[in-house]
Amino acid sequence: METYKKRLESFGFHAIVVDGHDILELCKAFDEAESVLDKPTCLIAKTFKGKYFPDIENLMNWHGKALGDKTASVVEHVEALMKNPAVKPSFIAPPTMDAPDVNISGVALSDPPAYNLGDKLATRQAYGTALAKIAKNHPNVVALDGDMKNSTFSQEMLKVDKNRYIECFICEQNMLGVGIGVACRDRSVAFASTFAAFLTRGFDNLRMGVISQTNLNVVGSHCGVSIGEDGPSQMALEDIAMFRSLPGCTVFYPSDAVSTERAIELAANTRGICFVRVSRPATPVIYSNQEQFTVGKAKIVRKSDSDQVLVVAAGITLAETMKAADMLAAKGINIRVMDPFTIKPLDITAVQDNAAACGGRVITVEDHYPEGGIGDAVLDAVSSYRNMIVRKLAVNAVPRSGPPAELLEMFGISANNIVKAVNDVIKL
Repeated sequence: METYKKRLESFGFHAIVVDGHDILELCKAFDEAESVLDKPTCLIAKTFKGKYFPDIENLMNWHGKALGDKTASVVEHVEALMKNPAVKPSFIAPPTMDAPDVNISGVALSDPPAYNLGDKLATRQAYGTALAKIAKNHPNVVALDGDMKNSTFSQEMLKVDKNRYIECFICEQNMLGVGIGVACRDRSVAFASTFAAFLTRGFDNLRMGVISQTNLNVVGSHCGVSIGEDGPSQMALEDIAMFRSLPGCTVFYPSDAVSTERAIELAANTRGICFVRVSRPATPVIYSNQEQFTVGKAKIVRKSDSDQVLVVAAGITLAETMKAADMLAAKGINIRVMDPFTIKPLDITAVQDNAAACGGRVITVEDHYPEGGIGDAVLDAVSSYRNMIVRKLAVNAVPRSGPPAELLEMFGISANNIVKAVNDVIKL
């Protein structure tokens, strides 16, 4: 126990070791903790499973088991240990409810998006802009980061209110735990951000957060091979699958600066865990500043009456798809391009209707591994329909470091690869 005590003290805690079965000792420890005002206190309690239970205390193979035929003898023994069984608890004061009332509804951008069509901006940068805007407009917006604030642009919060920024350093599991705590009881609208690849370290906290009905917003940047030279250790390629697996989680994947700002605004007002996937490279602004977005509603960004294939893409691959559409149009082939906006919930009706309008031919393109991403979400949407075919373009192998454009080409999700896939699919 002394080892644990020293470890906690090294982190600045006032540590107290107690016998966890001794009520008087525990009361004294709580009294001591109340008097320590310059640092947090941690009680380290020495306990044994099944304490005072005859033939059970501190023995193996009793965890999570009913006492069975030992019940009566155990209860009799424990009752015999009571010194004053007739004594009842005296008046216990109710907790002091001194926290001010908080209303976290109606979070909105302080100003609408202000971009020019065609301008290029990374969606991670638009996240920082949106975070600052909602923080200006609502005093209970809080930002957390894992020592990546200059890359995720969460540092924009410091310009609004440095007291609402929590630096969790390179400890992502702890960051998500702190975020869940900050959001507890609807006391704040919390946004926790870092490289999306590093969020895998905190998945257990997210899983348990779902069980406790947390209301945490998570922003993951630097997704996919498009981050380039930073290499595979920092390329998030399984994050969509991870967050899609969480019950009730909303997964946003905005493709430009305008949709990113609106995604952050929507996430702030959406119950449960929200994940917003943002990219490192700059992508063109394709939406007007007045464009309206809704959770679960896709956008058709390119359409004609003679579309032969529906291509569903987001982020960097949506930009590649638009290039591919121009290349194909020059050869007389039209494709319909869909931006899903949210991968969960996916706009199933839009996928089904637009796929049918394109002869049942669908291609998905994503900067993500094939398992659990956009492709699988689209497959789920059309699985009950006859005469539908889905071709998935995704990162099919462990990637490597290199220039972003070369990696998109190498791993089959570039404009050239999309053109090839379309030409193959229309022959089927």
